[in-house]
Amino acid sequence: MKKLTNKEKEIMDLYWKHGPMFVRELLEHYDEPRPHFNTLSTIVRILEREGFLGHKQFGNTFQYYPLITEDEYGRKSIAGIIKNYFGDSYLSAVSSFVKEEKISVEELRELIDEIEECGMRNLE
Repeated sequence: MKKLTNKEKEIMDLYWKHGPMFVRELLEHYDEPRPHFNTLSTIVRILEREGFLGHKQFGNTFQYYPLITEDEYGRKSIAGIIKNYFGDSYLSAVSSFVKEEKISVEELRELIDEIEECGMRNLE
């Protein structure tokens, strides 16, 4: 999955928060000075082409809506980072966090407990 640019993420955050909107409605969520309508419209169409947004047509205008949830985007982004930077090894990623002291031993124990709990539920 493509990583969103800052502007694309800003727009997707608005769609995730507010749901389906026309570009004019999207524009109303910006403070002054607001971006130009055509700029937003172009980015929205790019997001649609990339599979992040879909649309419903109402006459000559389109109402756009998210095709993926924010959680789905986050999970796929993390998976891409692990694939590209850690050789597709989640163990290497976690090990890196431990070495850089970004995760504590206590947090690792909590993670192991969660994994074991999920494993037990899957056996049922």
